[in-house]
Amino acid sequence: MSGRCCWDRRTGHAIAKGIEFKSDEVLQVEQGSLYPALHRLIKRRWISVEEGTSENNRRAKFYRLTCEGRRQLKVETSKWDKLAGAIARILRPAD
Repeated sequence: MSGRCCWDRRTGHAIAKGIEFKSDEVLQVEQGSLYPALHRLIKRRWISVEEGTSENNRRAKFYRLTCEGRRQLKVETSKWDKLAGAIARILRPAD
C-alpha cells in the first residue's frame, strides 16, 4: 500500500505551525514532543516519511498521512468526540 494516498506531505515545522494556527495559538507544539510522536506514527505506519528539498532549498523530511493513518484518524476522532461529550455532560449538567 502506498503512503501517498492521503493528504499532502508536510515538514515537521509545517505540521507544528499548522496545529498552532488551527488552534488559534492555544496549542503550542514543541520539537521535543513533535518528533518523537512522528516517529511513533511512522512505526505504526500511520504516516510515511520521505526526504526532499524544502522551499528554501534545504534538505528536509516530509511526512504524509497514509491510508491506514487516515482510517485510524477517523477511529481516534470518534473516540475523542465521545470523551469530549462525556466531559461536557459532567461539567455542564442539564438544569
